[in-house]
Amino acid sequence: MSFEEALCSGYAPDGGLFVPVCLPKIDASTLKSWSLISSYPELAAKILRLFVSCDEISDEDLFQICKNSFSAFGYDKEEKKEEEDEEDNNNHRGSDCGGSDILPVKRIGQSAYLVELFHGPTFCFKDFGMRVVVNMLSYFATKRQQAITLIVSTTGDTGPAAVQAVSDADNSLLTLLVHFPKGQISAFQRKQLTTVKSPRVHVVAFEGGGDDMDLPIKNILASSGHVRKGKNSPSDNVVSRTTEDDNQVVVCGVNSYNIGRPLVQLVHFVWTYLRVSEQENIEIGHECKTVDVILPTGAMGNMAGGFMAKKMGVPIGKLCAGVNVNDITHRAIQKGEFHKSAKMEKTLSDAINIQVPYNFERVLFYLSDCNHVQVREWMKIMEETNKLTLEGVWLKQLQTDFSSARITDEEMCKTLREVYHEFKYLVDPHTAVAIAAGAKNGYHLHRNTSGLPFAILSTASPCKFDESVTAALGKEFWERYIQDQFPTRAKAILSKSECEPTLYEQSDGLKLEDTQQIWEEKSRNLIRTIFL
Repeated sequence: MSFEEALCSGYAPDGGLFVPVCLPKIDASTLKSWSLISSYPELAAKILRLFVSCDEISDEDLFQICKNSFSAFGYDKEEKKEEEDEEDNNNHRGSDCGGSDILPVKRIGQSAYLVELFHGPTFCFKDFGMRVVVNMLSYFATKRQQAITLIVSTTGDTGPAAVQAVSDADNSLLTLLVHFPKGQISAFQRKQLTTVKSPRVHVVAFEGGGDDMDLPIKNILASSGHVRKGKNSPSDNVVSRTTEDDNQVVVCGVNSYNIGRPLVQLVHFVWTYLRVSEQENIEIGHECKTVDVILPTGAMGNMAGGFMAKKMGVPIGKLCAGVNVNDITHRAIQKGEFHKSAKMEKTLSDAINIQVPYNFERVLFYLSDCNHVQVREWMKIMEETNKLTLEGVWLKQLQTDFSSARITDEEMCKTLREVYHEFKYLVDPHTAVAIAAGAKNGYHLHRNTSGLPFAILSTASPCKFDESVTAALGKEFWERYIQDQFPTRAKAILSKSECEPTLYEQSDGLKLEDTQQIWEEKSRNLIRTIFL
C-alpha cells in the first residue's frame, strides 16, 4: 500500500493501524548533518522523505507542503518582545535553540528543557501533525480531483487544529466533520471550534465521554472508502469503497490513528534531541548519550512518534508518560494492565482524558519487534474483553523503554503553582501533569537525579485553560494574565460570536452501544447531506 492510500484511509481495512513496512535507520552522520539545519520545515521535509516516495510527492512539493504548514507558527510581536524581556531578566529561561520561532527548546533547570510545542495557530502541539497531514490530503485531493471529507473526534485540541488547518487549506475538495464532548472541553477550545465560519467545516457536540465517538467513527471508516450520494445508493445510508457515481467523496479519519500524525510528530522528537544535545555539549549521535523525554499522554500519538524515532536510531532514552486519573497508560506500564476503566473521569487536564489510547497498538508493534501476528492477537483480546494484560518479558520490555506516573488535579495545580512561582513560567495543565510525572520518576527541574538531560514536551498554551489556571493560581491571576500576557491572536478568538453546533443527545435508558449506533447514523447522514 502506498503512503497516499494509508494516509487517506485512516484505519487499515481490518480495523488495525498502519505502520511503515520498515523503519529507516538514522545513523550518527545523518543526525550530525541534520543538526546543521536551522529550518524546521526543511528538517521535516527531509525526515518525511524517508516515508513518502518521490512518485507520490516530489521534493519541491514536499518542502512546499511543510513550509506552508508551518508558516502560521511563531510569536505575536507583543509575545516576542515580552519573551525577550523575560529572558534578559531571568537566567532560568533559555533562548530559542536553532533560531526558530516554530519550536523553541528552552532550558528551565539543571539539564532540564521545556519544548514549546504551542506556537501554532491553535496554541497546541496538534498543529504540528495536523497541518502537514491536512495539507498532504489537500495536495492528493487536488492531484486526483477527488473530494475528501475528514472526520474527527476531539477531547479539546485535535478538533481546533483540524478546523483551522482545513479552513486555511481553503480547498473546495476538502471538508471536515468534527465532534466534541459537550461540557468536557474548555470554553476557549469550544470557541476555537464554534467561531470558525467556513462552509467546509461542520461541528457536532455529543453528550458523552471523550472517546465515546471513537467507535461510530471507526465503523464509518471501516465501511467507507467512498460515501455515495443517497439517490444513487442501494440504501440511503450505504457507505462503500466502490461506486460508479462520479459524485463521491473519500472519508478519512485524522485523529492520531492516522499514520500521518505520528510520522510528522516524530520530527519534533528529532528536533528536540538535536537542540538539547547542542545545549548540553553532547556528541550528536552518540548512542550512550541519550536524552529522556517526558510528555503528557492521552491517545499516545505523540508517544508513538517518539518511540518510532527511538527505534530509528535517535538516541532517546526513556519516554515518561504523564497521565491524569484516566490512567490506563500508567497501569499498563506499571503493572501490564491495559484495562479499560468503567467510566471517564472529568479532570482539569481534559485533553488527555482517554479511556483506551489507540496508539498503544503501534507501541506494542515496535515493542514486539514488529510481530504483527502477536499484536493482532493482543488487540483481539482487548476488543473482546476490554482487558489486555502484559506479563513476563513483554512487561519487562515495556518498562525498559517507558516510565509513567498518575497525577491528580490537586498535584497538577500544585505543580503549576510551583513552576510559576519559582521560574515565573506559566505552563498549561497538561504540561504541569508531565512535570509532576517527571518529578515522581526522578526528573526534578533543580535536582536532576536521573543523571541525564531531559526534555519536557509543553503541549499547549495556558491561554486555552481558564478553569485550570484559575483553580491553580486564582481568579485575580487569570484576569491579570488576560490583560497583560494573553496572546493577541487568542484574544481575537474570545471576542468572536459562536455558531451553535449540531447536538447528538444521549437518550435516557439507552445503553452506550445503542446510543453510538444512533450517533453513527447521524454522522453518516451529515456527510451525505452537507458535503455531497
